[in-house]
Amino acid sequence: MKLNHAQGQAGEDCALAFLQKQGCEPVARNWHCRAGEIDLVVRQGELLLFVEVRYRKNKRFGGAAYSITPVKLQKLQRTAEHYLQQHPHGGACRIDAVLIEGSEPPQWIQNLTG
Repeated sequence: MKLNHAQGQAGEDCALAFLQKQGCEPVARNWHCRAGEIDLVVRQGELLLFVEVRYRKNKRFGGAAYSITPVKLQKLQRTAEHYLQQHPHGGACRIDAVLIEGSEPPQWIQNLTG
């Protein structure tokens, strides 16, 4: 599978701009550790959000949401835990996703872990 860094970067830029319009403030971008990587860490008031950004050209093969597998979700949870160990946060946290499919507006899925 060929990775397209420019498309990924553009998707993250779009997702960040979208979240900022919703009142979120950027904290970190592409934060990584041995457990994995978090595309965006943003603050929405007192809430700290770990955001996975998924871009797909179209909805073929299930679209962007379909690409977040249970294994990926576990990896996101472990990575968020590592982030919190290094950057303690006294408030609530949550794992979200911003899905971008083609030219459609971004879709914000809140609380992926239930």
